Amino acid sequence: MTRSFRQRLILLLAVVALLVLSGWQLQRDARNATGPLTSLDPAGITHIGINLPGVPAMHYEKREGHWWRTDGVPMRANDARLSDLADTAQAHVLSWRPAGDFDLARIGLAPPKAVLDLDGQTLEFGETSVTGPQHYVRVGQRVALVSSRYMPRSPATPTTELH
Repeated sequence: MTRSFRQRLILLLAVVALLVLSGWQLQRDARNATGPLTSLDPAGITHIGINLPGVPAMHYEKREGHWWRTDGVPMRANDARLSDLADTAQAHVLSWRPAGDFDLARIGLAPPKAVLDLDGQTLEFGETSVTGPQHYVRVGQRVALVSSRYMPRSPATPTTELH
């Protein structure tokens, strides 16, 4: 076996090992993918309800491409703010865990700090996580961690106050 043949063989084995490792990593990443908060398409959402502490519940409906407040006398709402709330449906989840793994009162979910209803899908928001600017969100029997930017605020709040 010549020296150049051995070098090529070693190089080929190194390439194969890297391909095997990268394939394993891709499979592992796919298994651990967390996905979005819900399966709802934000563009298709037509009803939004918001319950915040100390504020009466707010309900909105999308009509002819614009958001309208439906509590009391119908009036136009801030389309950009309501679209931001609808985008919460596809919020990137950092991690999921069963709700039974938590003391819900300790993470602010008993009672929740805010409740967002998107076309009947209820999202309950709790406290900020100790690990960073993230909030606990209960969706059914699971609790997710999502970025704090998705924490519901009143649609009347100007967007400049949020950043």
